[in-house]
Amino acid sequence: MQNILIVSGTRPEIIKLAPVYHALRATDWAHVQWLHTGQHGDMASQIFECFDVTPDISLERGGSSLLDFSMGCRQQLDAVVTGQDWSLVIVQGDTESAFQGALAAFYNRVPLAHVEAGLRTYNLARPFPEEGLRQMISRLTRFHFAPTQRAMVALQTEGIADEFIHLTGNTVIDAQQWTCAHRGVKRTSAGRGHLLVTVHRRENWGNDVEEICHAIADIARQQPDLQVLFPVHLNPVIQGPVNALLGDIANVTLTAPLDYTGMQQALADAWMVLTDSGGLQEEAPTFGVPVLVLRDETERPEAIEAGCALLIGATRSAIVSEVTRLSQDTQAYTRMAQAGNPFGDGTASAQIVAVLERSLVNAPAAIPALA
Repeated sequence: MQNILIVSGTRPEIIKLAPVYHALRATDWAHVQWLHTGQHGDMASQIFECFDVTPDISLERGGSSLLDFSMGCRQQLDAVVTGQDWSLVIVQGDTESAFQGALAAFYNRVPLAHVEAGLRTYNLARPFPEEGLRQMISRLTRFHFAPTQRAMVALQTEGIADEFIHLTGNTVIDAQQWTCAHRGVKRTSAGRGHLLVTVHRRENWGNDVEEICHAIADIARQQPDLQVLFPVHLNPVIQGPVNALLGDIANVTLTAPLDYTGMQQALADAWMVLTDSGGLQEEAPTFGVPVLVLRDETERPEAIEAGCALLIGATRSAIVSEVTRLSQDTQAYTRMAQAGNPFGDGTASAQIVAVLERSLVNAPAAIPALA
């Protein structure tokens, strides 16, 4: 029996690791345990519940700063990894929790699997600190599960051997399919649907948040029949300008952050998405919803190349211009809506588990021991 430790800390990690967890639990060769670092608290609890997952190990979060969290997480993770004979540690993405999980595996000579490996902007400032973290995780990883051809090429270009890279698609599609099947998500809106807005990234704090809010206000007033749904991030840096600039507009609905099922339903009922979220760039195309990305760079250029998303930045004029154009140009909107999802077909988790079984069970000698 192979002892496998899944490490997560944030909402997106749980979403993308849950299908892998369920797939591993369905095998007869893997004993899998889920460790949650506490990086996200209540938001994480909602997602665990959505996917019928109960963490086996939950760490205590010490302090509110990233430094305090990292120091406490590192120490507690090390105790867990040294406390059992682990066959593998699995992390996802580019969070501080993923990085700490990767370090714990590396220092204790446990093979590391990285789900959603190879995303790159090659700009360490955008997104910060995620770009630096994911590049460093790649240096420590044995099993690189690349979600797209572009991600695989990025890893190859960085000198990682082909035998360690596996093109699987993105597990986010698996998660969506699981949720539609188990939670009954489907389109319920009879009309064109709402404009769904989310903003949270550090790079958009400050003036960019205000620009986005002014743009939303302009759009809402210009199109009073268009309903705007804006789940507002709990960070006061976002809450302040959003409530001040949008709180009194009749066709703008400000809500608390949605749980995963609620967000999938909001996507299913959407006409268009304005977001700086990486996850929504992957998820919206599943429901045929065009995405306008409120950033200057994206580590998911596949969506732009496929035509289901546009990279427009966070300026008021650009946002208003693009939403207005797509409101009036039916053909351009339809092309985006029908572009399809370039991030996978819902079989990523099965492919990941098959690779791990071949390597850990059928050919364990193929995994080189760390010196």
